[in-house]
Amino acid sequence: MDNPSQVLKALAFRQLHDRTQVLLLPNAWDAMTARLLQKLNFPAIATTSGGIAWSLGYPDGEHAPFDEVIAVIGRIARAVSVPVTADIEAGYGRTPQEVAKTVRAVIDAGVVGINIEDSLHNPHVLREMEDASDRIRAARSAADAAGVPIVINARVDTYLVKYGQNDNERFDQTVLRAKAYLAAGADCIFPITLVDKETLKALVGAVDAPINVAAQAGMPNVAELRMTGVARLSTASRLATVALAAIERAINEFRETGRFESLEPAIPRPDVQRMMENN
Repeated sequence: MDNPSQVLKALAFRQLHDRTQVLLLPNAWDAMTARLLQKLNFPAIATTSGGIAWSLGYPDGEHAPFDEVIAVIGRIARAVSVPVTADIEAGYGRTPQEVAKTVRAVIDAGVVGINIEDSLHNPHVLREMEDASDRIRAARSAADAAGVPIVINARVDTYLVKYGQNDNERFDQTVLRAKAYLAAGADCIFPITLVDKETLKALVGAVDAPINVAAQAGMPNVAELRMTGVARLSTASRLATVALAAIERAINEFRETGRFESLEPAIPRPDVQRMMENN
């Protein structure tokens, strides 16, 4: 690939993971939300697999056809000038070779980072660590072949699937997998659903790589996360569900009252139009 601009974006995105601060990384699901997040001065944007799948009319979990998903990812990447990282779920492939094809496709779409998870969707269990590592290795090889140093955020699903009989076993397996994935070519580790401060602090101490967490109500705030050493905070699908909830509230209000004050836009239409015209 001969795309110096994309390589520079990839290097800039990689630099944002220097662990000197928490990288706030919101998740978009279409070009409009991506433009808004760029307008709000975020230095990079992620995609949400859930938000994209729902917007296309499918449930999350690789149910949306990949050609439709990659079209949306490409529109998001083209809509903004900041780096974009894509959630590719489990890699849209049964084999490492198929994962490599997926990664090449998202790089061709303009992204400079990926999320890839290490669990199966049905049943929701962890992959064998060697298999998950091979898939990350294939992703890195595809990126190397494309000449784009993407940031691979390896999602470790030990806490999501409640692996093991106790907290110690779960933590040990998380560390073991994290180190294996880093050796296979990952850059960042994402122990999804883990929000306990002390456990995060221990994980940061055990794994020499940026740690990503997903924002949710009730979890430690950004300052507290920074104290634990967490390097990256994404919003996953929560912005999409917040937007849906706002629509639901507005509609219920005017249906119940017969009045339309709930439709008064917080962002005026001309502002949205200008936002979409400029990049």
